[in-house]
Amino acid sequence: MVINDTQQAIVDTVRQFIRKEVAHRTLQFEAATAFPRSLFEEMGRLGLMGVTAPEAYGGAELDYVSYALALMEVAAGDGALSTIMSIQNSIMVSGLLRFGSPAQKEQWLPPLIAGRSIGAFALTEADAGSDAAAIRCRAVREGSGWRLDGAKQFITSGRIADIAMVIAVTDPAAGKRGISAFLVPTGTQGYLVDKVEHKLGQCASDTCALRFDGCFVEGDALFGPEGRGYSIALANLEAGRIGIAAQAVGMAQAAMRIAVNYARERVSMGKPIIDHQAVGFRLADLAARLEAARQLVFHAASLKDAGEPCLAEASMAKLVASETAETVVSGAIQTLGGYGYLEEFGLAKIFRDVRVCQIYEGTSDIQRMVIARSL
Repeated sequence: MVINDTQQAIVDTVRQFIRKEVAHRTLQFEAATAFPRSLFEEMGRLGLMGVTAPEAYGGAELDYVSYALALMEVAAGDGALSTIMSIQNSIMVSGLLRFGSPAQKEQWLPPLIAGRSIGAFALTEADAGSDAAAIRCRAVREGSGWRLDGAKQFITSGRIADIAMVIAVTDPAAGKRGISAFLVPTGTQGYLVDKVEHKLGQCASDTCALRFDGCFVEGDALFGPEGRGYSIALANLEAGRIGIAAQAVGMAQAAMRIAVNYARERVSMGKPIIDHQAVGFRLADLAARLEAARQLVFHAASLKDAGEPCLAEASMAKLVASETAETVVSGAIQTLGGYGYLEEFGLAKIFRDVRVCQIYEGTSDIQRMVIARSL
């Protein structure tokens, strides 16, 4: 796929922003286990927090290929930052646009798209990850609203979020049709962060265990029709998986750049090591696999832009991109040898950050199940 001039301009703009504001500070963000809130607002001004959202709400109103390209560039600078951007775009903003009431859209879309507010998606529980229908968090009618009780696990941005989309059981006897979605401001009494997890990578993006202890929200917090929470939770899988696939490609691109630049400059036995077949062929294989993954992302995004169903294609993109990315980063480390193992060369952090792409937004096993069912 050949990107057009507008899309190339987006790549150039985002790449320049990331180089200026993010890339040289990524280890600082990791050590602080947080990003400055001002960075999210800067991203909002560039349209990165609402790439495909309508201009009427402050969005950039671009296509999904442009979204994938922008996310690749952000991920190349910092994987954790791209995770926050992905959830903001593919779940919170897209979800509100599709299922939100006019009042909910008016209240939440402008600040989310501007980066003034951050969203969290509270679906996963300790015993309900890939099996979303097994959730146990309860929402019970109480007066004019709902009382939420229960726990959530592995919630990205649970600590810094201003609003959480919470999936809870409203009718235990109705199975999947007894699950509903709620928009819960995180300042609501009873919204509790039990624990901020210590992770292998993406440490600047907080991942939390949440607890809802008599958390009362008014009736207008119901997101979409009652009993539609399960379908709402699954409705943004296409965009979400395209996003994570793009993220994986972006981190792998950054690793490839480091490896290729090093191989051109490092001289051994009288010539740059890239001219040694062992190194050159390794990089050639990695480059070919990475390009294949990138094209799968573009294909899924193009189908999304055309309004075509693309769940299988999005799953293929995520499966191949996430698994390829780990291989590429590992190969890049091998190319640098001992230097690749040092923090200052940048690959160690990418290696830590990229591994989770095979886990969240549906594990590689789940992607294979989805693809197999489509055959």
